[in-house]
Amino acid sequence: MCELLGLSADHPVGFKGSLARLAAHGSPTGRNHDGWGVAAYEGADVRIVKEAAPAADSAWVRFVETHGVASPLVIAHIRHASEGAPRYANTHPFARELGGRMHVFAHNGTLRGIRDTPLAPGGPQPLGETDSEYAFCLLLARMHALGTGGRHPSIAERRVTVAEFAAGLRPLGPANFLYADGELLFAHGDRRQGDDGRTSAPGLHFIERPELPTDPSWLVSGVRLGSRLEPAAIVASVPLTEEPWHPVREGELMVLSRGRLLAE
Repeated sequence: MCELLGLSADHPVGFKGSLARLAAHGSPTGRNHDGWGVAAYEGADVRIVKEAAPAADSAWVRFVETHGVASPLVIAHIRHASEGAPRYANTHPFARELGGRMHVFAHNGTLRGIRDTPLAPGGPQPLGETDSEYAFCLLLARMHALGTGGRHPSIAERRVTVAEFAAGLRPLGPANFLYADGELLFAHGDRRQGDDGRTSAPGLHFIERPELPTDPSWLVSGVRLGSRLEPAAIVASVPLTEEPWHPVREGELMVLSRGRLLAE
């Protein structure tokens, strides 16, 4: 199954170790060998580096680690192709502009029958063949309708819209996803499919940086946050370290802003 990683922080932070650990799940000898990608926000825009190739031995992964990716909002994905060939257009994360901000989406699981819901005429259209990108286009149509008239919808309105979207996905299959609108990170946990084909919760795990004095070299899941006392939080498909990660309940939607959990 695919692997997800999301980071929300109060200030731009660099991450290296987590990407390496996530890449290890994408080993050429393992199941997740069909691509990888990282989306890191800079204000309303986003920098995306992705590749339709194994992550574990990727020169691009080493480039990202060498030069660093510093951002307060990051989504990363390691792909196991269940729909769509291993090519760039099918590689997560997916991104589209809406309301003057870049929106980013990554998903794991297989959504059977997602195309039974028609896309909005004139709305976002997929560039590839994945069920995940199709779902993203459906979500963007809802978010566009929410912001009709140029108004900026409230956090509560966005949370309800994403929660209703997630509830519609769950009957179709595992619906673990990360979605960012340039301000908030939405993390929806569902079920995870094992090698035996069976699915069970949890589909995501979560950890926060404690707001306590720390050593400058303190690490949480490979993210070097330094000695500043500002919060940061990480969501991942599986715990990446021996630290106490919290399982995300099946059907739970977490909303993160600047490293803080706003709503469940």
